[in-house]
Amino acid sequence: MRVTQSMLSQNMLRNLSSSYNKMGKLQEQLNTGKKVTRPSDDPVTVMKGMGYGMQVDKVEQYQKNMGEVNNWLDSSDDALDGVGQVLQRLKELATNASNTGAMTESDRSAIKTEIDQLREHLQDVANTKVGDKHIFSGSMTDKPLYNKENKSFETGDAYKSDVSIEVFDGVNLRVSTDVSKMFSDIDGLLDKVKDLTGNGSSDDGNSFGKMISDIDGQLDVVLSKRADIGARSNRAELMHNRLEMQEGAAKKQRSQNEDVDYEKTITDLITSESIHRATLSVGARIMQPSLMDFLR
Repeated sequence: MRVTQSMLSQNMLRNLSSSYNKMGKLQEQLNTGKKVTRPSDDPVTVMKGMGYGMQVDKVEQYQKNMGEVNNWLDSSDDALDGVGQVLQRLKELATNASNTGAMTESDRSAIKTEIDQLREHLQDVANTKVGDKHIFSGSMTDKPLYNKENKSFETGDAYKSDVSIEVFDGVNLRVSTDVSKMFSDIDGLLDKVKDLTGNGSSDDGNSFGKMISDIDGQLDVVLSKRADIGARSNRAELMHNRLEMQEGAAKKQRSQNEDVDYEKTITDLITSESIHRATLSVGARIMQPSLMDFLR
């Protein structure tokens, strides 16, 4: 086959164009840090990248859910700690009030006033909220456990039902704590101790000794609830660690799939630039002089 000057020129232009395209692609990879910027670059890599991205997004959402779990459990534990303090103070007041011979009317009045304040504090604790949700109201998170209109603690089934938050595929952690009966019982104890303090005996004939024993019983209930919360907090911490590992693995896979290897890409760009310069140099040599050069 006869090779003409026109063929040499066309080949040189085609090679130059190819070299430009390759350098442009490498430059784009360095600018974006990604191996591919559009599906047509590498459909398989793009599809895998979308899958890894969805995995990372899902893990991040679970981590946000885990934050909500910790908020509920920490707030519940703090609130029950407050309930324990109320019971401890009530026990102290009941013990003092049991010394009926040493108590004056003023002393009994002061104790009854403090019991009223303890009751109000207990009602506030029962209506503890995380964000806009009442954490002790079961599934009725939009309503308080202590109903100020009825002046009583709600005890319906809905206020005892569980609330769970998904923290992994198929894994839900219970964040609610059934305390409606506990709050109601403690409120009843406050009434009885106040009644005993004022009259020396309750309507049902209970004594201070019986009341103090009942207070100890409620303290055990509070401790039991807090132990349950602590156990769930420990599991939440284990799930948090697992999610961190999942996040690291998903991001590593996504990075290996689509992130550019800077050292290799820079080396490829320098190599392509060298080849491009060589192509230009060779092209200038093989181009024959034009007619105007002969006429000079």
